[in-house]
Amino acid sequence: MTEAADEIGAGLEIEGLSVAYGGARAVDDVSLSVPRGRVVALLGANGAGKSSLLSALVGLVPALSRRLTLDGIDLADRSPERRADAGLSYVPEGRRVFAGLTVRENIEVGIDAGGAQRRARLADMLALFPDLADKQAERAWRLSGGQQQMLAIARALVRRPRALLLDEPSLGLAPRVAADVFARLRAVADEGIAVLLAEQNAARALAIADEAVVLSHGRAALDGVASRLSADDPTLMDLLTG
Repeated sequence: MTEAADEIGAGLEIEGLSVAYGGARAVDDVSLSVPRGRVVALLGANGAGKSSLLSALVGLVPALSRRLTLDGIDLADRSPERRADAGLSYVPEGRRVFAGLTVRENIEVGIDAGGAQRRARLADMLALFPDLADKQAERAWRLSGGQQQMLAIARALVRRPRALLLDEPSLGLAPRVAADVFARLRAVADEGIAVLLAEQNAARALAIADEAVVLSHGRAALDGVASRLSADDPTLMDLLTG
């Protein structure tokens, strides 16, 4: 699926990341690692700092960090566009597809190649998300919520990134559709992409994740191997409810 997956590198390395709004810290000295081929679930209650952390990683909000690299490439002083060129793709909360464009056009927006490679990348995305294959000529606004989420992920993946960041991908989706989307995300990671998944549905995120980090009031309050954490654990439940 991805040229970047040919050699598994270090992935995304974050050390001492902080984000402040008007003097109040939304993210406070957070460190985490997202190796290529792995899914890291970023959990926490509303306002815990998940979205701020993702926005800082892609360069949408100012941040301070001791280390921010992707496969050894220093991202700290790069613009959002140059971070994307380095292999960082982002699916924000709310999907944000181009409503007036067709499914095919939405995907092709992200393709930075021509000719046979362009056709191959489109075909890869339609194979990964079969629900979109029969709707290539459909306007995005006519799609279901689940299909729009798949389209948003396809548009991010068609760049063949090294790392994929997602903010609340299951929000507003029916359980069956969310399960399908998450299965695709696991498959994406298995192809060698680093996946950082900010999600409120802890049980669903933990089911596909390798590791998990729980934020509370902007700080990393708990982390560990995902299979050893349970969404029903009282400590985790307290953190997830603020």
